[in-house]
Amino acid sequence: MNGETTRPLTAGDIDVQTSASSLDDETPLAAAARDHVALAQRVLATTSLPRPAHTRVFVVANQKGGVGKTTTTVNIAGALALKGLRVLVVDLDPQGNASTALAVPHAEGTPGVYEALVDGTDLDELVRPCPDIPGLTVLPATIDLAGAEIELVSLVARETRLDKALQAYLADCEQAGDRIDYVLIDCPPSLGLLTVNALVAGREVLIPIQSEYYALEGLGQLVRNISLVQKHLNPALDITTILLTMYDARTRLSAGVADEVRAFFGDKVLKTVIPRSVRVSEAPSYQQTVLTYDQSSSGALSYLEAAREITGRV
Repeated sequence: MNGETTRPLTAGDIDVQTSASSLDDETPLAAAARDHVALAQRVLATTSLPRPAHTRVFVVANQKGGVGKTTTTVNIAGALALKGLRVLVVDLDPQGNASTALAVPHAEGTPGVYEALVDGTDLDELVRPCPDIPGLTVLPATIDLAGAEIELVSLVARETRLDKALQAYLADCEQAGDRIDYVLIDCPPSLGLLTVNALVAGREVLIPIQSEYYALEGLGQLVRNISLVQKHLNPALDITTILLTMYDARTRLSAGVADEVRAFFGDKVLKTVIPRSVRVSEAPSYQQTVLTYDQSSSGALSYLEAAREITGRV
């Protein structure tokens, strides 16, 4: 045209055009890739997390199943430990999924949380180290725990047995110069005596909420039950942290659920959301957290970012 010759586009031309284009014109895939790179850079730049002034005890609770309680417990715990903190996971679910994910033996008859609750065994005889993550220890659960709900009914001070055992253990660790920074208690998907024991032992409640409509149902009941425990058994208990899990940025539903949760709980909701991730689902089958299974995955990076956010909230 007008004597001008045409030439094929080069990489330089594409770079110029890309940088000149508005971010509003990004494809969803390009935007996701950009966000992933930014998250990775931010997370990897954080080599350690600050220790709290005192041990923080979180209860990870939601009576609805399948919302990511155990996944959240083990991955937040793993993220905190990988950043240099001392962490204890208390597996209070008879299924023992947290124990599985952290590669801690929990076959029937293995001493664990059942012995602590029913027999009064000291925790220092029961807590086991996670073999993959230094600084992370586990009080395992076995199927024996399934009968604990019935056995606890007839015991004295049945609601406070975990609290007494845990406080004694934390005091022993501190006296030995090995203070636990964070305790995360993984609750069963119910509001029975095991969950009540967890709520009495805890000081903060972390509620994972699946980014789907049904996840909102029953949330009011959970909040009311937490309020009852706070009023009658544990005045120090407070809902401090809400984490949105299984978030799918491609759907309006996830965004809508997130908006409703943020409207209800306000700044208690973490800015970080946990995306749907195949890697997060695969990791437990290898007896690992997603952090040791694939630390560069979106799920691992998001849990590391969530852990950083939690430590910043004192």
